Amino acid sequence: MKIRKRWGVALSAVLLLSSIVSACGSKSTETTKVRIGEVTRSLFYAPQYVALSQGFFKDEGLDVELTTTPGGDKTMTALLSNAIDVALVGSETSIYVSQQGSDDPVINFAQLTQTDGTFLVARKKVDSFDWNSLKGSVFLGQRKGGMPQMAGEFTLKKHNIDPQKDLQLIQNIEFANIATAYSSGTGEYVQLFEPQASIVEKEGKGFVLASFGVESGHLPYTVFMTKQSFMKQNPDTVQKFTNAIQRAQLWVAAKSVDDITNAVLPYFKDIDVEIVKSVVKRYKDQGSFATDGIVDEQEWNNLLDVMTSAGELKQKVVWKTLVNNTYAEKAKTTVKQP
Repeated sequence: MKIRKRWGVALSAVLLLSSIVSACGSKSTETTKVRIGEVTRSLFYAPQYVALSQGFFKDEGLDVELTTTPGGDKTMTALLSNAIDVALVGSETSIYVSQQGSDDPVINFAQLTQTDGTFLVARKKVDSFDWNSLKGSVFLGQRKGGMPQMAGEFTLKKHNIDPQKDLQLIQNIEFANIATAYSSGTGEYVQLFEPQASIVEKEGKGFVLASFGVESGHLPYTVFMTKQSFMKQNPDTVQKFTNAIQRAQLWVAAKSVDDITNAVLPYFKDIDVEIVKSVVKRYKDQGSFATDGIVDEQEWNNLLDVMTSAGELKQKVVWKTLVNNTYAEKAKTTVKQP
């Protein structure tokens, strides 16, 4: 009887220990899947690729699946239809959804870039550039209603150039084909993202004259956003996601161009390493990479001014309506410098 009792106690202890070990093991390996849809694959989004390549998402217990969904409309459609959980796209898209009267608004929660990412490229190298030289020229622009085009028009108007009257503006070419069209001879000037601008320069088919990012000022240009319903149902996931991005932003701010280049290269295998370095340096030098995820009111109002100037804003959307800085503010105070 005593032997049976001792075996029972021992067995109970073994089972209890097994359950504890099992529980501890499951906790350490438990991950939450998050699907990101990025509007394009761009070195402009370097901190995002750093968060992936350096394991910052993984450290937060997140299994991130990254998909490129070309164009703001496709990215937002993917988010609204639950094909993705988080969208990396311009803040203007959340405003467009709001203007259509959505009952589940798209909320901006972590800013990634804080300037426009395009550059003015010309056929000839100019030592002393004057914006007035654009007047009367054939200008290959970006998609109407998109942030690149709106920031471009905002800059042109700042220099007393009416895009519709003073330029022969071409806007009927798909985003992915703009650089190719310019290299093939279309347009005298073009507005290009990187690395296309640097590639065109390297090929001797164009020269960067100015930065639309510098000219148009700080904007919530590319931001991680999600539906309000997802945010309410998954606050811990959103916080962990924002923590990983904040860690990556601090890492990018602290590291050299070479370090950043090595970290993002797995996502840009088809681009020459020297081009990647040139692009990273250009964006880093002009302060395009946000150092935290907070979308401040001044940046938001600057965005509204840009949209108003482009005739794309039906009515002003109050900053707090579509921005939730709670997660970014917490990440900023808790995530430490690398």
